[in-house]
Amino acid sequence: MAAEYRVSMANPKLKSVSKTPQGANVIARRKKAAAVHTVYSLAEREEIFRRFSVQRPEPRGELEHTNPFTLVVAVALSAQATDVGVNKATRALFQIADTPKKMLDLGEERLRDYIRTIGLYRNKAKNVIALSQMLVDQFAGEVPKTRDELVRLPGVGRKTANVVLSMAFGQATMAVDTHIFRIANRIRLAPGKTPDEVEARLMKVIPKPYLYHAHHWLILHGRYTCKARRPECERCVIADLCKSPEKSWDVPAPLVELPPQVIGEAVE
Repeated sequence: MAAEYRVSMANPKLKSVSKTPQGANVIARRKKAAAVHTVYSLAEREEIFRRFSVQRPEPRGELEHTNPFTLVVAVALSAQATDVGVNKATRALFQIADTPKKMLDLGEERLRDYIRTIGLYRNKAKNVIALSQMLVDQFAGEVPKTRDELVRLPGVGRKTANVVLSMAFGQATMAVDTHIFRIANRIRLAPGKTPDEVEARLMKVIPKPYLYHAHHWLILHGRYTCKARRPECERCVIADLCKSPEKSWDVPAPLVELPPQVIGEAVE
């Protein structure tokens, strides 16, 4: 198994630090920024994501939505629930409440009736009404385009904000859900103890040309191939590159483009 790949610089002598403290600070910052927490070389990482790009040239999220507001609501509802379950509940909901004002007009009680099949639906209904009210009161009914503003919304955490920034506003973000957290640690691409740690490391180790779609590639890989209970290594296009201790297959699956995603009918 390959050792962890790191880029580092030699520490300057103490005497030099005392003479040039400003230069020493620059060296310390560069050293910190240069650390790469992964067992894969840059060439291996580029090949991993090149293959994902061939397999799914235009990956998409599997939550149905019609605009940034319905996306915020769908992602907030998806916590501890499947995309399929959320889609079933929101299809009718978004036909009558696809803006913050319409959601407020619907009201919390009627909203609960639409989403009662989703786990924690009572608390989620309160959050959706509260975030709708905040959007109307503080953002003129528009979904904000910055992470700091998004996480102020009730029921919206960093993961939800990252999904919205990526899918609604085209920003390269890394929303670490259960699939990405598992994949990053299982294959040792960017191991970390917390979602925030994994997010920070993935943003560093994923080659920049592939960063925008990487979030969806990793989610879909975890959902359909590198599954939680048993990874289906025989169906994996990176089986030869994978350095997971759980790996059971070394021959990569044929690298072919998969059929287009059918949103709303995904199998969890």
